[in-house]
Amino acid sequence: MDDDERNAFAAVQALEELGHDLIVARSGEEALRRLLTEQFALILLDLHMPGMDGYETAALIRSRKRTASTPIVFLTAIFRDEAHVFQAYASGAVDVVFKPVDPFILKSKVTVLVDLYLATEAMKRQSAYQQWLLDEHARVKAEKALTERALARTEARQEAILRSLPIVVHSRSIEPPFAPQFVSDAVEKITGFTASRFVDEPGFGTSRIHPDDLEMVVQKVSASAITGHYSVEFRWLCADGQYKVLLDEGVVAPSDDGEAREIFGVILDATDRRSLEEQLAQARKMDAVGQLTGGVAHDFNNLLTVVLGNIDIMARKPEDDERRARRIDAVRQAAERGRDLTKQLLAFSRRQHLSPVSLDVNALIEGFAPLIRQAIGEAVTLDLLLDDATLCAHADPTQLETALLNLAVNARDAMPEGGQLMIATRRDRDHVVIEVRDTGVGMSPEVLDRVFEPFFTTKEVGKGSGLGLSQVYGFVRQSDGEVQLHSTVGQGTTFCLRLPVSDEPDARAEPEAAPATVEGGRERILVVEDDPTVLTLTLDMLSGLGYQVVTATNANEALEVIQSDAPIDLLFSDVVMPGGVSGVSLARTARELRPGLRVLLTSGYVGEGAVLETKEFPLLDKPYETRLLSAKLRTLLDHPVTRSRRPRGSRPRQTSAAAE
Repeated sequence: MDDDERNAFAAVQALEELGHDLIVARSGEEALRRLLTEQFALILLDLHMPGMDGYETAALIRSRKRTASTPIVFLTAIFRDEAHVFQAYASGAVDVVFKPVDPFILKSKVTVLVDLYLATEAMKRQSAYQQWLLDEHARVKAEKALTERALARTEARQEAILRSLPIVVHSRSIEPPFAPQFVSDAVEKITGFTASRFVDEPGFGTSRIHPDDLEMVVQKVSASAITGHYSVEFRWLCADGQYKVLLDEGVVAPSDDGEAREIFGVILDATDRRSLEEQLAQARKMDAVGQLTGGVAHDFNNLLTVVLGNIDIMARKPEDDERRARRIDAVRQAAERGRDLTKQLLAFSRRQHLSPVSLDVNALIEGFAPLIRQAIGEAVTLDLLLDDATLCAHADPTQLETALLNLAVNARDAMPEGGQLMIATRRDRDHVVIEVRDTGVGMSPEVLDRVFEPFFTTKEVGKGSGLGLSQVYGFVRQSDGEVQLHSTVGQGTTFCLRLPVSDEPDARAEPEAAPATVEGGRERILVVEDDPTVLTLTLDMLSGLGYQVVTATNANEALEVIQSDAPIDLLFSDVVMPGGVSGVSLARTARELRPGLRVLLTSGYVGEGAVLETKEFPLLDKPYETRLLSAKLRTLLDHPVTRSRRPRGSRPRQTSAAAE
């Protein structure tokens, strides 16, 4: 206890190396509050403190039965005369130390007093234990005959139980290799080896654990010395040469001094249970796959019906331009719906192509609020509770707006009679939190368990695709964030989107507007595409725009063109191709061979691990139209080439044998 922070710090620095728990109180009142609930071996008390001084504090400590015998050492820099020293001892101090305190003297005094405290506590325990022994001895002596008979019956019963139960009871050492001291005979029925084999050969049990499981078993059992218990499941090679799944659970039995010394545990054969769990997991997985494929098949078959039906009619009979234009427009709308459906599926599976930037979340929400109000209608009130501070997150702004719109529409549908929708923001450590709360009907636990599954919906047929919340979940998870959901039936629902904080300012660019005109050129373009129909279509698009086109169906063919003297102004390559060389690797090699070469990549799905790599070069998502393709090409061809840096975390380029 010391009101001077410097003195308290000096004392802590001097005593830290002793390894004791040091508690600092800034006043007598604070110290007395701690003494009500905590026990201390020694109290170092400053005499001169504002308010309640050291004498008064010591008197109150001595007045309580619990702390009456706790040693008190007074520390003083002012009261050095005999009268104050005498008063200190009269107040119950065992010693007085003058400031400035010599660390060596302080450590010596503390060590002596703490050792005395520990010895006293040990004597108390020993005395209590001895008294207990005396009491037990008297009781045992009086009941000896009865106890011996009961013990004999108990031992016989236990032995019968151990023989009949399909579990193995064991005790063993706390240190690797955890040598068994006792193993019940039931182990032979499970493993094919006798109990004596385990006891006589200390390392036998661990030697037959599956190599992939051994480290985990050692870690968990070793950790029990601290936690006091463990539970671990592993594969064990039995006498018949087959692995069984064993569940080993145990507790640590401490010795008199509190040190762990022995493990008592049981082993169960969990092979059948593991098999059933795997079958159940597979069944659930197949149910989910069935629901996913069924939803995809339903939606795409509807779209293909529109496409094929209109194409069939246009192929069978001539029609006027107006009807033909309507059919072409219907085909286009169906294709665009299919494209959007594919994007939603990729968003759920976290395989979409994102363009994350540092964005001001509050500014984005304020700018997007009018569209949200329009989507939820007049019956629902929108309230924005945005943090006063600027909150920048690292995310794709378009996908974030889509996620907010999906949540808003879901909230609107949950409030058919109207209600309140609140969007709030705040910062929580390394995350920006966007909270979307409604006063709707809420969700049951059964719905909560499945709410993020693709194509799962509680709405009527035709009222929802079941992909809105899947997009929210996939986008946030792919952005290295997380989604938290709280809902109570009749009380509404709250979604919390936690996105990683960005230390950079808002870097959002203006949305890329669709080009007003289709502009072509006469440059020479190398197109690399393994799908023949897509290659033909792209060739027709580019030729129609006036470009000179050279084609290749894989990376090796493309490299032959690049390594030749043929003039090439731009490489337009698919990302995912057969042959083991991706479009990204091809682009890197092409840039090394031709530093001034422009590159444009395209893909409908880049796959896991390639999302990061594609950020090194411009990417045009499939499906693309002539208007967007022409705009991308002109943007690249009309500007000088800038050397792109490989994104952090991407792997080195792997060059094929043909490239070498």
